[in-house]
Amino acid sequence: MCLELIGSRLFAPYLGTSIFVWTSLIGIILGALSLGYWWGGRLSDDKPEPAVLSRIILFAAAWTAALAFTNEFAIVTIQIFVPQVQLWTIVATIVLFGVPSVLLGMVLPYAVRLKMTTVQHSGETVGGLSALSTLGSIAGTFFTGFFLLSFLNTVACVLFVAFLLLAASFLAAPLSWRGVKLVLAALLVAGFTQADSFAAYVKGPGFVDVNTRYNRVWIYDVQGRSPYRMMQINESFDSAMYLTTDRLANRYTQFYDLGRHFKPDFKHALMIGGAGYSYPKEYLKKYAPATIDVVEIDPEITELARKYFGLVDDPRLRIIHEDARTYLNRTKEEYDLIFGDAYKSGSVPFQLTTVEAARKMHGALSSDGVVVLNLISSIEGENGRFLRAEVATFKTVFPHVLVYPTDRLEDAAGIQNVMLVALKSPAKPKLYGKDAELNELLFNVWLKEIAPSDVLTDSFAPVDRYLFALYPHLARRANPFRQKIENFLKPPKKSEPVKRILPAELKSSKAPKES
Repeated sequence: MCLELIGSRLFAPYLGTSIFVWTSLIGIILGALSLGYWWGGRLSDDKPEPAVLSRIILFAAAWTAALAFTNEFAIVTIQIFVPQVQLWTIVATIVLFGVPSVLLGMVLPYAVRLKMTTVQHSGETVGGLSALSTLGSIAGTFFTGFFLLSFLNTVACVLFVAFLLLAASFLAAPLSWRGVKLVLAALLVAGFTQADSFAAYVKGPGFVDVNTRYNRVWIYDVQGRSPYRMMQINESFDSAMYLTTDRLANRYTQFYDLGRHFKPDFKHALMIGGAGYSYPKEYLKKYAPATIDVVEIDPEITELARKYFGLVDDPRLRIIHEDARTYLNRTKEEYDLIFGDAYKSGSVPFQLTTVEAARKMHGALSSDGVVVLNLISSIEGENGRFLRAEVATFKTVFPHVLVYPTDRLEDAAGIQNVMLVALKSPAKPKLYGKDAELNELLFNVWLKEIAPSDVLTDSFAPVDRYLFALYPHLARRANPFRQKIENFLKPPKKSEPVKRILPAELKSSKAPKES
């Protein structure tokens, strides 16, 4: 169970945290455990010796320790050489967790065989050890979820589990392979103390890798003509901040200003999703004396925003650390504008996408209030299924729903940030105005018909299936480690210059365009 929970964090920056990731982790590990039960039962009949059990656990500890430093290389290699997206999480789970899961599955039948002295008490022996094994799984689950992942980075978590396995190997047979165990113990201590140095060497100095209660967060600086700082939450590039200017770094965040065109007299706004708090900071600077509430589920991300992204307390800013859907369910506040930036590129919280959520937003708005949501999607084609479903869903609640591609208006099949604007007022909206700055954004409106789609509901919202086609696109979006692996596995030809692909490449004065 410890490996399952930690595995979700190892996969998060590359494969996301969707239901497909969890299905692969749970299914493959259960299958590997079953193989281990069978193999351990057979081996225990042939060699019922504590020393053999000790070595089985020792091998599991060694494999676990190795994957602490090789998991990212393995995941990226799989993404490069396995063409079927559907197989990425399955193959990655088999490669990283298959062997230790088989070895750990061998422990229970082997322990039963060693503990059993007479057939007369076999039932008691099996029942007692099975209960002990289950209690251990429960303890490991709570310890990992509530403590380990909240206080240690992912590499340190994996090494800690390896150390626990090594300790169990010592207890099973203290004298068996004692020298090997002492060497592995020394390596684990060295790895644990040098985990940050290893990350700095591989990913660059100043790289921040944090496990929160909800996410794995990377923060790093990207140098260039206009250097900027990036926050990546799981597989999604969530926030960026220029290091030399206070203008917005991500182009899509500029489109939140559409709210003031459709509701020019706004006074109170709600932002769903905080991350680096890029737009809330811009809102406070630009729209005094208007106020804004931000609902961010992860309080540790707020602290990271304070530390690395210049977030400061302001009497006009109220931060609520809560799931956005539960907040919408209970709030009595009335908002003129609701901004949404909680839809991650590959792992969308489905409870915010449904018709029931749209009704809650509608109910929290003033009579002519506006919703502006950021999505990553295409408009047409397979990659546009999520957008079309959201448009259909919001049209059942709001009289007017508009779509604004933030990058390439002419590219209906291209994946980009797309703003969905839902208007509560039944009056026909004006699609342009007298503000030249706003008109530049307003002219990006999508005027063609959007294909019909099923409406998402709390009981049926196959968001992960709709977004599954985006995974290859997400995998190609480089991070500080992925590009090094690609260059190592597939070195560019000498005649071709090596070009570093940034998460969102800066061209002259243009800002990053993807969240």
